[in-house]
Amino acid sequence: MFRISIVLVALLLNLPAVSQENQRGFYDFTVKAIDGSDFSFAQLKGKKVIVVNTASKCGLTPQYEALQELYDQYGGDKMVIIGFPANNFLRQEPGTNEEILSFCSENYGVTFPMMSKVSVKGKDIAPIYKWLTTKELNGVLDAPIQWNFQKFLIDEDGNLVKSIPPKVSPLDEEITNWLN
Repeated sequence: MFRISIVLVALLLNLPAVSQENQRGFYDFTVKAIDGSDFSFAQLKGKKVIVVNTASKCGLTPQYEALQELYDQYGGDKMVIIGFPANNFLRQEPGTNEEILSFCSENYGVTFPMMSKVSVKGKDIAPIYKWLTTKELNGVLDAPIQWNFQKFLIDEDGNLVKSIPPKVSPLDEEITNWLN
């Protein structure tokens, strides 16, 4: 019994270290860009970031135009938009990374960084989306993905600030006021 108690105490003493090791912050993530290269979020330190799941065949697809307008107006040293194509809703993003990039460039002139297609919900959810949508990980809120074009606002210190519903325009006052 005494031996079991010592083992139990040792395990409990090590538990906080294990939990802290598993905690990740926004800047700890590295994802694949749409061209297959690594994209480290650490390079975004000091910038406001909008993370958005996108789709090419959705009723909200025209938001690409507003996202690009927002990026043209605010993007650069202080703000960046990161697009994550996802095929989780009615197969509205069926294309390959190459097809998605071509679609975005040709139809909307997208110049903000686009990442490789990921899953934003379910058993195969991408780690960054698990962090964005889970309060236990991000420390702020549970925000399951409702549909394509849900937007997440990340401040200059890598903290999740808010989740913006899909139907809200990227040019909505709530977002532009946050950027000012």
